[in-house]
Amino acid sequence: MLTTQTDGSNPIRAVYSTIGGDEIREVLEQNFEIGPVVDCTLLQAGFNDIYEVVLADGQRCVARLSSRLERGVPNVDYETALLQHLKRAGATVAAPWVAKGGALSVEVLAPEGPRSLAVFDFLSGKPLGDEPADITAMGAELARIHILSRDYKGPPSNYQLDFDHLLRRPLTRLLAIRDLHEEVREMLSSIALSLEGSIATLNDLSRVACHGDCHGWNTHMTDGPDGARVASFFDFDDGGPGYLAYDLAVCLWNNLLGRQLERPDEEVETKWGYFVNGYRSVEPVPSVDFEAVMTFVAIRHFWLMGEYASRVHRMGLGVFRGPWFRKDFELVKQWQSLTTPGA
Repeated sequence: MLTTQTDGSNPIRAVYSTIGGDEIREVLEQNFEIGPVVDCTLLQAGFNDIYEVVLADGQRCVARLSSRLERGVPNVDYETALLQHLKRAGATVAAPWVAKGGALSVEVLAPEGPRSLAVFDFLSGKPLGDEPADITAMGAELARIHILSRDYKGPPSNYQLDFDHLLRRPLTRLLAIRDLHEEVREMLSSIALSLEGSIATLNDLSRVACHGDCHGWNTHMTDGPDGARVASFFDFDDGGPGYLAYDLAVCLWNNLLGRQLERPDEEVETKWGYFVNGYRSVEPVPSVDFEAVMTFVAIRHFWLMGEYASRVHRMGLGVFRGPWFRKDFELVKQWQSLTTPGA
């Protein structure tokens, strides 16, 4: 077997590492007033690494080790301060836990460089299903989050969820991918150009503190004391100041993409109606924002694929070579020409 060594002054650099639960447990016990940690287990590795933590008193929490991002540093200072504000204001969100000294996150020196570690409330319940009451409750709680965040005065967001962030920079990342078929490049550029035309007509759109990823899997459902369904939100790391229409569009995008639909069918329109009616039960949606939703459904897919493209150095090129990548953007091409379902 051939082995290689590197000079100690020039070690091989890791682009992504998975840190074991035992190491994260030590960091938690050293930096947070939580007492002994009985168990710390990696739940999910991906855009971030998520650990389920069990304390000696039986409490559970979630530790999240942020990924290093192509776009810059994680938005953890804004995210954790906003969540702390929302929790105090009465929103049902996974609030951050305070570290020793009052910080809401700590730095972990991973092999690839420093990564932010934050601890959040453990949310019981189950992810969103098909029940009308649950979908309605999610829409209503998103509206409350938007309202309660209006008087937030903490650290500013590192990112604005504007058209540069959601469309233009993701497109640049996608077009920079090596071996992307020329026909696919042309399709991406053509769709983006058409979306730019749509953007030019969008005026006076409402701005909110976006969750950024309200597709249902970042919401857990439980029964409240009065029997009403409660939607609790977590995973705000893709959030920031942005467009109301975008935060609403993510839900519709997920329902269309999940079933590979070129246009909403009756089932999707029904679920979308529950979600929007839930939102409107708390806060009206201006017509200009509602009409812009389908444009943002298409833009959302550029943002997500741009995030994958920014991680190609650790996820590999294979994800962009499969037929599904092109097929999904063929759906996007259809979505951009649609009007928002409902009224």
